[in-house]
Amino acid sequence: MTAKRLALLLAVLPASALAQNSAPQPVPFTDTIPAAKDAPYPGTITLQVDATDIQRRIFRVRERIPVAAAGPMVLLYPKWLPGNHQPSGPINKLVGLKVTAGGAPVPWTRDPVDVFAFHIDVPQGATAVDLEFQYVSPTADNQGERVVMTPEMLNVQWEKVSLYPAGYFTRQIQTDFSVKLPAGWKGFTALDVAGPPSADNVIRYKPMSYEVVVDSPLFAGKYSRVETLAPGVRLNLVADAPEDLVMTDAQIAAHKGIAEQAIKLFGAQHYDHYDLLMALSDKMSGIGLEHHRSSENGVDSTYLTDWDLNLGDRGLLTHEYTHSWNGKFRRGADLWTPDYRTPMRNSLLWVYEGQTQFWGDVLAARSGMLSKEQALDDLASVAASYDNQAGRQWRSVVDTTNDPIMADRPPLAWRSWQRSEDYYSEGELVWLEADSLIREKTGGKKSLDDFARAFFGIKDRDWGEVTYTFDDVVKTLNDVYPYDWATFLTDRIYKPGQPTPLAWIARGGYKLTYVDTPTSASTSYDKSRKMTALPYSGGLSVNNDGKISAVLWDSPAFNAGLTVGTVIVAVNDVAYDGDKLKAAIKAAKGGTAPIRLLTKNGDTYAP
Repeated sequence: MTAKRLALLLAVLPASALAQNSAPQPVPFTDTIPAAKDAPYPGTITLQVDATDIQRRIFRVRERIPVAAAGPMVLLYPKWLPGNHQPSGPINKLVGLKVTAGGAPVPWTRDPVDVFAFHIDVPQGATAVDLEFQYVSPTADNQGERVVMTPEMLNVQWEKVSLYPAGYFTRQIQTDFSVKLPAGWKGFTALDVAGPPSADNVIRYKPMSYEVVVDSPLFAGKYSRVETLAPGVRLNLVADAPEDLVMTDAQIAAHKGIAEQAIKLFGAQHYDHYDLLMALSDKMSGIGLEHHRSSENGVDSTYLTDWDLNLGDRGLLTHEYTHSWNGKFRRGADLWTPDYRTPMRNSLLWVYEGQTQFWGDVLAARSGMLSKEQALDDLASVAASYDNQAGRQWRSVVDTTNDPIMADRPPLAWRSWQRSEDYYSEGELVWLEADSLIREKTGGKKSLDDFARAFFGIKDRDWGEVTYTFDDVVKTLNDVYPYDWATFLTDRIYKPGQPTPLAWIARGGYKLTYVDTPTSASTSYDKSRKMTALPYSGGLSVNNDGKISAVLWDSPAFNAGLTVGTVIVAVNDVAYDGDKLKAAIKAAKGGTAPIRLLTKNGDTYAP
């Protein structure tokens, strides 16, 4: 039979007469992990962490979990972590797990669907199960997590070195815990110690709920310094070397201003005491992470000793400290969860992070961490960035609240078109506009300060959580100044393609302009980041080695075919450096002659 006749035959046969592909049905999921209930867990967990293996950077853990009855039990490793806005628990770094009861081994099985869950069968007569495992923290910064151990310091995040029983709200699980530190090291945390360290430097803490423990990380180090910023508010510094801890009187005053201005702004405090934990290090990875009664902050070792170079770090403490009020005490209703298995929803991060970004910058200026000129330069940079961001055409701010879950903050080829977590800084612009509108309409009698006191300043010294919705935000804004705030926020947050929220600039008596002379802030940032940023002229940023680190969508660099990762070898036939590129762009202004670039992309060179 010819191919033509076969084709004709198949064309006239009914579909049922043709051979069918196999079509399996899915195996249903069977969820045997108990849902969290708001009832006390029977007994107190004992957690012991040995953090002395700084050479291999291994945390060794022993944990005893009391049990009420024999039978099936599920142990969970924290997955959805507050402040991370994503399922980021590093379960792959928990190794060597052994479970015993009364000294006899208890087999465990990992859940086939939720790999953060471990099933065990508690034997008859057992009153507790004993766990032993290691958390193998990264030995280099390319292993998927932060470096948290160095010869001079370490950072313990308790959720990474513990398991907890499924079926209970974490606030209902009591925990008695301790940490063993290297000899001579001091530890700093918001947790209260149960007594002085032992002879081998074991520190035991007063029992607290597992929720509070997870929310109270520890920094420890060989070299440290403590400054009291306000009654009950401490700045705890650890550093690579003792000389990194030297502070001038002006620096101390500025840091004290952080607490003074924040307490004045919010009119209440949502902690019994607060610890700003700060690492000055080129070895331990940086961090900025909020907690209710503390925050984790990691900056370069030169934070204090090269103060003018590190402008970009001056707003870190003010941002994270603000989170005690915004994000920890007041939290979006769909973001709050009863345990660390329940997925979090990020729809209100434009309040949680966006308004915190606003207050972080405001408090940095009010405290003296930044001068007025430096603060204005920062705001101008944010305004210019979003006024030139092509991605605003197609993607709303609220959609970027999904980015932590979708993308896990990877490097992006086309950041200005893709967008990435813009609820932070474009959120700040929206709140700047709201503040300026309130000030204008009330003749300066009211501002967003009044919103802060009304929304975040309730229930002084309460360090539980009070959740809120979009309507709660709108209502409080209307209490401050009656206006159509629902439409105001909906247009700016939920709709793409809207004008950049920059009305606050003119209301404040300013104008956004572009000049060919860099501000002191941009010069400082370029120097500290070892790059040349030219987003509003060439439309690109280039590292000092010539490698392109950013290209704006539809910019001159984009239209010339340049991409992230391409190396600029030469500018106008001369070996690349940042000053030569800036000079070439400046010289070409208004002209017709193109700038000649020699580039290298992989093994390919191109003019």
